[in-house]
Amino acid sequence: MTDLFSPLRLGAIELANRVVMSPLTRCRAGAGNVPTDLMAEYYRQRASAGLIITEASPVCPEGHGYPRTPGIYTTEQLAGWKKVTHAVHDAGGKIVSQLWHVGRISHPDFQPGGVAPVAPSALRPAGQVFTGQEMKDFVTPHALETGEISGLIASYIQAARNAMEAGFDGVEIHAGNGYLIDQFLRSSTNQRTDAYGGSTENRARLLLEIVDGVCAAIGSERVGVRLSPVTPFNDLHDENPQETFEYVTLQLNAFNLAFLDLLQGMGGAPKEKWLPFDYERLHSLYSGKLIRNNEYDFASAQAAIQSGAADAIAFGRLLLANPDLVERFRRGAPLNTPDHETFYAGEENGYTDYPFLAG
Repeated sequence: MTDLFSPLRLGAIELANRVVMSPLTRCRAGAGNVPTDLMAEYYRQRASAGLIITEASPVCPEGHGYPRTPGIYTTEQLAGWKKVTHAVHDAGGKIVSQLWHVGRISHPDFQPGGVAPVAPSALRPAGQVFTGQEMKDFVTPHALETGEISGLIASYIQAARNAMEAGFDGVEIHAGNGYLIDQFLRSSTNQRTDAYGGSTENRARLLLEIVDGVCAAIGSERVGVRLSPVTPFNDLHDENPQETFEYVTLQLNAFNLAFLDLLQGMGGAPKEKWLPFDYERLHSLYSGKLIRNNEYDFASAQAAIQSGAADAIAFGRLLLANPDLVERFRRGAPLNTPDHETFYAGEENGYTDYPFLAG
């Protein structure tokens, strides 16, 4: 019987098991947003997972919105990522890079020249951003001109090529969690009147053009996409998320992707507080391999794999705190408790110092 420990092929990527490490922002990059030796060790420790999806990595300087997030657009950053991919491969693992642009969830303090961040529409998000020194209010973003969008797409394509140069097994295009592509997808944040706004088809255009370009550059068998249909994270919503994401899912079928990574519900929120959405309908519409994500434990993950509800399950905080999570699942061993205080700070503390099982 197929279970969580069974091998799996995602496009061109062969996985030893169906445990996936979910992308987790950790804010440990070095000067110039360069991946460090400590990051290489962190990922190496978790290489027993069937697949690692890295923390989100900005595709260009304008894509940053948090301190010390590793980019994938400079020579120095690629050199740092090469250390990470080599470490993971030497430990027998597989790793893909999550390509990211935060859009309006940024601040002029992060932007080259101190300009406003970009977005589909000039709508200021509620809340504040941590700039590395202090909390500051979000600002009204610059609404991308139609003519600027081709350059944005080119940034994703180049970042995908950079990922392959750095030794990654593939990429995941981050189209969820309220960041730039998601801002285009959702009706609340996209009030454009050009070909990239208005109808569901137009709001999905940016994502599909990025996917098309990235697949042409590195091969669709090495490309995945993350969606998060109902998360309200980063102050956004959609008038009809079921319609929006059914359309997106059907369009993605044409690309024969390595996988679709589906974040269910709302990150960190218990299931009883999730907004209503028919995830089974998306599963029935999608013809490729599906990774499900959020609020799984060993029992529910096993059940999802054995029933065919998912091809793999992504774990975030459990893999953060248990680098040997696969072996702990296999033995039925106790799990380490995540230290929330060190999620985004602490260098090796709460990062590479979680204990492994004895023996």
